[in-house]
Amino acid sequence: MLRWNDPPEGPALLLLDQTRLPHEEVVLVCREVPDIVRAIKDLAVRGAPLLGIAAGYGVALAVALGEDVEAAARDLAGARPTAVNLARGAERVLRAHREGRSALSEAHAIAEEEAAYSARMAEHGLELVPDGGRVLTHCNTGALAAGGDGTALGVVIAAHRAGRLTRLWVDETRPLLQGARLTAYEAARHGLPYTLLPDGAAASLFAAGEVDLVVLGADRIARDGSVANKVGTYSLAVLARHHGVPFVVVAPTSTVDLTARTGDDIPIELRDPGEVTAFAGQPTAPLGSPVYNPAFDVTPGDLVTAIVTERGVISPVNEGTLAALGDPPPITRR
Repeated sequence: MLRWNDPPEGPALLLLDQTRLPHEEVVLVCREVPDIVRAIKDLAVRGAPLLGIAAGYGVALAVALGEDVEAAARDLAGARPTAVNLARGAERVLRAHREGRSALSEAHAIAEEEAAYSARMAEHGLELVPDGGRVLTHCNTGALAAGGDGTALGVVIAAHRAGRLTRLWVDETRPLLQGARLTAYEAARHGLPYTLLPDGAAASLFAAGEVDLVVLGADRIARDGSVANKVGTYSLAVLARHHGVPFVVVAPTSTVDLTARTGDDIPIELRDPGEVTAFAGQPTAPLGSPVYNPAFDVTPGDLVTAIVTERGVISPVNEGTLAALGDPPPITRR
């Protein structure tokens, strides 16, 4: 989904353009840092762990091109505000460069670590999936969003391979349809038994007793266990609590931000109103309609049954249990 090209073809970062899926598999060749920044802003590349990888390679590209590395790191880190991995990946590779170490080697290390984390999270998370499990997920958390098989979808894939998965319920995920366009695409490629549904239909599934487990990812986790994830996640958490269904977040420790004391400290990205007022370029709302279009919402930690990281499963979710994980990589505020 993401690959570095050395000379003579490079230096360049190759990205699968996720805005063209599922109908076209188009590779973007990013030869300059602004190309990567644009790809991040346009959601051609997305998903918290993958954004960290992309940002790391973006800083390495600036080094390879002999450009202003500090400025490149700032531009990459600021491309989207909510996913903490983005700033963390840029900062980590910048720090390697400052210390006289290879920026590219550090970027490669981030990619390798995230792939290894996915495998560990799948192993830990599999223990939480019941036999014959009917699992609901939201947004996209597979290889298109992370290293390896992904975060939450990596757990689902592991459950399928172990014969534990009866049905994967896939929310279409408004407003950009990451579930319909991307999770369904990945589910089909893995041969998962999946069914796509409108976000608003999830409540009726819970009411009918058709959901055994909710598994999804995160873009930032605050110190108190509050989880920022694709908008609509908080609604699912409330539904799951009401119906007694476990609500599980799967994310590497690189997504934990201990500098954010509570969910109120997590910046929430507001997207272009046109993503709501039009579909496929065609207007769907009256001209000039006011729009509230947050990309994410925040779920309080007391609604989260467990957080699965590469270091193990956290339950209950609170400041004390998160602290027991040990410190995640540092973040430098700019």
